[in-house]
Amino acid sequence: MARSLKKGPYIDARLMKKLKDLKPGSKSIIKTWSRSCIISPEMVGFTFGVHNGKEHVPVFIAEDMVGHKLGEFSPTTKFGRHGGRMQRELEAGVAEKEAEKTNEAATPAKKQ
Repeated sequence: MARSLKKGPYIDARLMKKLKDLKPGSKSIIKTWSRSCIISPEMVGFTFGVHNGKEHVPVFIAEDMVGHKLGEFSPTTKFGRHGGRMQRELEAGVAEKEAEKTNEAATPAKKQ
């Protein structure tokens, strides 16, 4: 459910205070746990360290991100892979092809 228009977008007050203390174009990372904070135009050009539950993922804010939430750019889960026997066979085939390429590149071809 969307937030009420009467209330306006949720922007963390502590983040805005940290932004005012920094100079525009500063390369320092602003750490935050506020994943639900909506990106405002004042945040463009800064780098935020958005917490994903384990670490702070650096997110550089661009103009096209305005209106989205910070948490959208810091995934919380790591995709393992779709498993099964067929997937293992495909990956083994790819690994063999790569090994052949590296062996060919390592041994120069003899000219006759």
